[in-house]
Amino acid sequence: MDWLVVSNILLWIGFLAVVLVNFALARQIGVLYERVAPAGALMMNQALEVGGRAPELALPGLDGDIVEVGSVLAGKSQLLFFLSPDCPVCNELTPILKSAAHAEGNWLRLVLASDGEELDHKGYRLAKGLQEFPYVVSELLGKSYGVAKLPYAVLIDEQGLIASMGIINSREHLESLFEAKERKVASIQDYLNKKNSLQYLEGGTR
Repeated sequence: MDWLVVSNILLWIGFLAVVLVNFALARQIGVLYERVAPAGALMMNQALEVGGRAPELALPGLDGDIVEVGSVLAGKSQLLFFLSPDCPVCNELTPILKSAAHAEGNWLRLVLASDGEELDHKGYRLAKGLQEFPYVVSELLGKSYGVAKLPYAVLIDEQGLIASMGIINSREHLESLFEAKERKVASIQDYLNKKNSLQYLEGGTR
C-alpha cells in the first residue's frame, strides 16, 4: 500500500514536470516565432527612398501606347513590377501577380517592366497571359528606379510617392508591400524592428 502511494505521488510529480516543460517550450517557441517572423520584401535600393517622389516617365508599351509611370493616378496606387522571361522566380510569380492585381484592382494598377528585345517580351507576355496589363520594355526605367535584382517591385501611392519596394520571391513578399503601405512604414522589417524595440523598452520600464 505504501509503495502504491509513493508511486502515485511520483507519477503526479512527473506529470507536473512534463506540463511545466511543455509550457516553457511553448513560451520559447512563441518568442522565437516573433524573432523570425516572416520577413517582408528586402528593399536593397540606393536610388529611391520610401516617402520620396517616384520618377515620372512616359514610355512606349508593348501595345504601342504610352504608359505613364510614377505619375499621379485618379485614386489609384501603381505597382511597378520588374521581371524577365529568363527569371525562373518571375515565371513562378506571374499567377500570383495576376491574382493580386485582380483582387486589389479597386485601388491598384499593375505595370510590368523589363528590358531587352521586345519580340521576346511579346511572346513571354502572351505565354503567361499578361496581355491585360501595361508592359514596358525600357532600360531607362530600370535605371531610374535603381533595380539591380529581379524580380523587384515598387509600390507608388496615390500621390506619386514611393510607398514600399523590394525584391519579391513569394506571395508573402508581395503582400508585405501592401501591408507596409497600409501601416505607413518603410518595410515590414522596419515595422517588426520598431515593435520589438518598443516591447524591449516596455519590458525594461516594468
